[in-house]
Amino acid sequence: MNTNDTMNIAVYTLTSELHDEHAVAAVTKEFLINLGFDHELRGADYDDYGTHSLDLIYVRTGGTEGIFRRLLPQLQQQSSRPFFLLTSGKSNSLAASLEILSYLRQQKLNGEVIHGSETYIRHRVELLARVGEIRRQLQGARLGVVGAPSDWLISSYADYQIVARRLGVKLVDVPIEELIDIIGQTPLHETTESSPSAAIRASLPGAQQIYEALKKVVAQHHLNGLTLRCFDLLTAVRNTGCLALAKLNSEGVVAGCEGDVPTLLSMMLAQAMTGVSGFQANPSRINPETGELLFAHCTIPLNMVERYEFDTHFESGIGVGIRGYMKEGPVTLFKVAGDLSRCFIAEGQLVRNQAQADLCRTQQIIQLDDKRLASYFLTEPIGNHHVIIPGHVGEALGALFAEINYI
Repeated sequence: MNTNDTMNIAVYTLTSELHDEHAVAAVTKEFLINLGFDHELRGADYDDYGTHSLDLIYVRTGGTEGIFRRLLPQLQQQSSRPFFLLTSGKSNSLAASLEILSYLRQQKLNGEVIHGSETYIRHRVELLARVGEIRRQLQGARLGVVGAPSDWLISSYADYQIVARRLGVKLVDVPIEELIDIIGQTPLHETTESSPSAAIRASLPGAQQIYEALKKVVAQHHLNGLTLRCFDLLTAVRNTGCLALAKLNSEGVVAGCEGDVPTLLSMMLAQAMTGVSGFQANPSRINPETGELLFAHCTIPLNMVERYEFDTHFESGIGVGIRGYMKEGPVTLFKVAGDLSRCFIAEGQLVRNQAQADLCRTQQIIQLDDKRLASYFLTEPIGNHHVIIPGHVGEALGALFAEINYI
């Protein structure tokens, strides 16, 4: 990630009046050059603090604790992010940074001292800038809840006000009847998709019709994503939303199943951080001794798989389900609670895709890197659905959630 090209980072300074400015300026220049930073040095002018992807407070010397305390009310008015204190460690700057951070904690405020090797500092700054940029991008996003959560999802609701305050995202209720009416008004078309099964071939135009209707809902309500009470379609139109959701996700519209709002939020955060929504699935088998888990669901974003094929929807045996085969290798499991109070993050390996007839159609066997985390599912799960994301992105998701939870 080259933050110089994609991020807007500002560096402000804290300097004791007892130190020679010329000498401090030389040390500052050398320190920032060695880090590879060419971001604008804002100095002691904090007027535009809080307007960038990342605002760094470079504590250059000791004796700056009182300066920061006097400055704090202004900074709090200008930004809701944690305070990021950059320090080289020279001229007692680390000691001052630790005192400042301790003071912030006493005031119930969050912050972090960014200190260490040049490699560590560069990596941390790039990650925090990325998190800040994502937070800016999420502001004003709209997510549709098309139908209420499915009746069996008794814990999978979200606090609309908390989501709006912490994420800047508005949850929009869309009656399932509205979608069903739009489906009825959408013409059936032949599709380029096909299947060896005559029953599935007959269902493909209807599955495409649902996709086109959902795109109209997205446009009419100005949505960036949605979760669908999809089982209602089984009786209303004798088809499924699996293909529609797979296509929407691959086009950048975050789309989840069963009206599960916490999972939709998890998928939105995953997409913002990684570029893919993730695979919404529920555990079908857990081995707490080995840390091996089997996840399954009847849809997966088409941009996450190497290949896919069609089957019927598992529970109903009708419509069109997706059996996708994702590349084996590193993955991350992710889920946030509906009130954003906690999250689950675990890294592992996708060791095998499988295609058993007695499960939802896309099936993945995942080995957790830390097998002890398997006990979470049996003792304190955040609902049943979890999101599987390609790659090891736990650190990035953790940094993003930490900021969300701070607000």
